Amino acid sequence: MSITTLSAVATQDTKEVITGVPVLTDYHLNTGYDWMEEIEDEGWAVIPNWGVDGWDLGQWPYVMVAGMRTADEQGQLFAMATYCEGDVKTTWYRTQAAHWAAISEQAHFSWSMGQATGPKNLPATAAEMSARCSQPYPGWLS
Repeated sequence: MSITTLSAVATQDTKEVITGVPVLTDYHLNTGYDWMEEIEDEGWAVIPNWGVDGWDLGQWPYVMVAGMRTADEQGQLFAMATYCEGDVKTTWYRTQAAHWAAISEQAHFSWSMGQATGPKNLPATAAEMSARCSQPYPGWLS
């Protein structure tokens, strides 16, 4: 059973409509760990850490963030899906910078709410975070 649907969506950064991209749907069948395994079959990967020091991203198995990269005839596309106790939201981005900013916002929210272990002295907004906090953990980059 597929947990994605192919849809036409607007990218968050450029507002262009892209078609036929996989959008993850709500998942209330099993646990977040099961969701994590199933989305891998659909080309997605859960992102366990964020920032250069590898701070926690989410609160497994209740809150997770996943990513995907693909391309169309216009260029690269980046996706983020957030999972919160079975409720799933998928967003798409044309640029890697916008994708990383969206993940950083999610990380900032989790860290500031105490849902995940993050950096000390966190600023008030994600936009104010240093580059150390606003990029992928180097250990996960290929």
